[in-house]
Amino acid sequence: MATHAVKIWDWPVRLTHWSFALLLPAMYLTADNSEWGWHMRLGHVLLALIIFRVIWGVIGTDTARFSSFVKGPCVVLRYLRAELSHKEYKGHTPLGALAVLALLGLTLAQVGMGLFAGDPYDGATGPLNSLVGVGTANFLTDTHEWFYYAVFGMVGLHIAAVVYYRAFQAQKLIGPMIGGKGEKALSVEDNTPAPWGRALGALAVSGAIAFWVYSGAPGLI
Repeated sequence: MATHAVKIWDWPVRLTHWSFALLLPAMYLTADNSEWGWHMRLGHVLLALIIFRVIWGVIGTDTARFSSFVKGPCVVLRYLRAELSHKEYKGHTPLGALAVLALLGLTLAQVGMGLFAGDPYDGATGPLNSLVGVGTANFLTDTHEWFYYAVFGMVGLHIAAVVYYRAFQAQKLIGPMIGGKGEKALSVEDNTPAPWGRALGALAVSGAIAFWVYSGAPGLI
């Protein structure tokens, strides 16, 4: 298939992607070393990024919007049967879309449990802990402690998929996520430019929500 270089990923998507790649290991290391202050601060940064990615998935560029890459089961099956080429998709393939949703969902669940979990004796109590009972808080704390296996398992599958596409499909996925451009079919056009005002506004809203939660959700509790 003849290809050409096109703009695929905007800077907000790339910023979010690589921030996740840094924050998830940092979250694990801070918890493993009982650095709870840093663990919770980084957790709220991660929360802001998740909120931002969801907002950008609605108002962002062509390849960022969920409506452009989340497909129904029939399209996913056609892709798995190799009836559709990955180079025909400007951004995420139908299968890649499922991975994006899974990573966002699992990470949001992990962060969400951390907000309500906690032990007042070790200083790791989440800011929304008082909204739930002791039994619920204990359950969420216990689940939060092992649920990272699910998150990192999904990350492992993502990395395996990147290696597979590079080795067997001659598709480079890391380069485009760094520089923004990649090889696609001739019928694929450049991604739309990222509106700076809209992106910065989404970042401001996401950061404000995360800071409000970090401050103990005043007005809610």
